[in-house]
Amino acid sequence: MITLSGIIGSGKSSLTDILSAELGTKAYYEPVQDNPVLPIFYKGNEIAAQKRAAGDKEATNPYAYLLQTFFLNRRFSMIKAAMREDNNILDRSIYEDEIFMKINTEMGNATQVEYDIYKSLLNNMMEELPFASHKKSPDLMITIKVSYETMLKRIEKRGRDYELVEKDPSLEDYYHRLLNCYEVWMKEYKASPLLVIDGDKYDFVDSLSDRVEVFDMIESKLHELGNLNDVQMDKFKAEHEKIFKAQ
Repeated sequence: MITLSGIIGSGKSSLTDILSAELGTKAYYEPVQDNPVLPIFYKGNEIAAQKRAAGDKEATNPYAYLLQTFFLNRRFSMIKAAMREDNNILDRSIYEDEIFMKINTEMGNATQVEYDIYKSLLNNMMEELPFASHKKSPDLMITIKVSYETMLKRIEKRGRDYELVEKDPSLEDYYHRLLNCYEVWMKEYKASPLLVIDGDKYDFVDSLSDRVEVFDMIESKLHELGNLNDVQMDKFKAEHEKIFKAQ
């Protein structure tokens, strides 16, 4: 089981898609289109920021806790289903979920009480996770690390208005906080082996050569961990050589 992590717009779903095709694995995607809370959460952030700027220091986003419990429930269900099987990839996991609630609390969008209740719920879920499957953790966590500039370009490319800084200037602070939290998270993550992909350097969506290089890194790590054997590695290398020769 492989899990993907990374900031908004880093390319998690895109890499999940192409990597699942490369490895012949089942892909699990975090639903976005059927999320009724996400658009109103972003609007709630904007309203809360305006109220605080006007002097209401206690103003919070009434949808922050709702959104995070919505995501937490989805991610818990998704990883339980994935852990019951072998040979799959998740485009987001429960392991980075706390980042978002932490930031919302620091920014005043959620209260400390909400954060404490959320953490208690998350900890209970994490304790139950090994009992719900035959795995204790992912075999490999892949993080796509991108800069603020790259993140904004990819957010603009996918075209969700509620994610655009020009539509909501308060998102600039939110996104910078996310980048800083992910830097800390990558250093502290211990649940499984971690592979960091440079999303600024490798355009694995539009560049075939970059995509193959990313595949090589991931497959070499899986081979090192014992998840791919020598025969499988030789097959992948031969396929990649054909791709480079064809270019």
